[in-house]
Amino acid sequence: MEWRFQLAAQPYGGITEGPVWDGEAILFTHIPASRIMRYDPDTGDITQWRDGTNHTNGLVHDAQGNLFGCCSGGRSIVRFNPDGTTTTVADRVDGQKLNTPNDLAIDAQGRIWFTNPWNAVNIDPSEVEELDNRSVLRADPQPGGSYTVTRVTFDTTMPNGILVSADGRTLYVAESNSDALDLDRELRAYPINDDGSLGPYTTLHTFGKDGTAVHRGIDGMCLDIDGNIVATAGWPQAGPGSMIYVFSPTGRVLETHRVPAVRPTNCCFGGPDRTTLYVTSTDGHFFRAETDRVGWAIYP
Repeated sequence: MEWRFQLAAQPYGGITEGPVWDGEAILFTHIPASRIMRYDPDTGDITQWRDGTNHTNGLVHDAQGNLFGCCSGGRSIVRFNPDGTTTTVADRVDGQKLNTPNDLAIDAQGRIWFTNPWNAVNIDPSEVEELDNRSVLRADPQPGGSYTVTRVTFDTTMPNGILVSADGRTLYVAESNSDALDLDRELRAYPINDDGSLGPYTTLHTFGKDGTAVHRGIDGMCLDIDGNIVATAGWPQAGPGSMIYVFSPTGRVLETHRVPAVRPTNCCFGGPDRTTLYVTSTDGHFFRAETDRVGWAIYP
């Protein structure tokens, strides 16, 4: 089936990201305007759901429906409470400030897995990178509502999109490095050990490095009910262009679908039957496409 992407909203200007389905509508972030937008699939209306988000990027729900985000400007993981307030969940690891959290996933235990690259675009120019690594971190809930943060990867240089498999046994990480000629752009699968540590990763797909052309790797990802990884990747500068890739859990490319945007950023399934794919972009697009796949997420 060909996925035909329709523009649900004219480009906002500046990056849109983090789409999630909440059971009734799609929420997505408009990063430069520090706001979260809400798309109603019944009416097609898009309204501002929350402002003052301090350049929040990725969004995710936990199993109870609580909404968490990667607050790039605040260098933190936050929770958006129903009463309109925002709670900082994590802003340090080993006593040092986080970099600029990018994307996140939550497992059935409520542990928040998030990527922590350095992206100076969404923060004050005076901010300084304190950590000597750009890793995947895990925030574990504690009695009383606090979280402890632990570094879990020691082999990443610019992690971006992230997913936890439905069975909670595999962590998928997009190692992106789109601006570096000499670094890999890979989709990796890390086994999750019983204690929350990660085993050695398997490379499911590589976008390659040849020192002359920068093939843009994966940005954002979501899952379908069969455990396949649906990912945004590519751009016109090199490779096959801007695409949605569908990877099997072992890395086989099952499908590709061209997206009419320079750089698609993230995606999620939504709608009553979760068969509509929603896609954001660096130019602020918000697309929708009917698919022959059914999406999966821990909520709803």
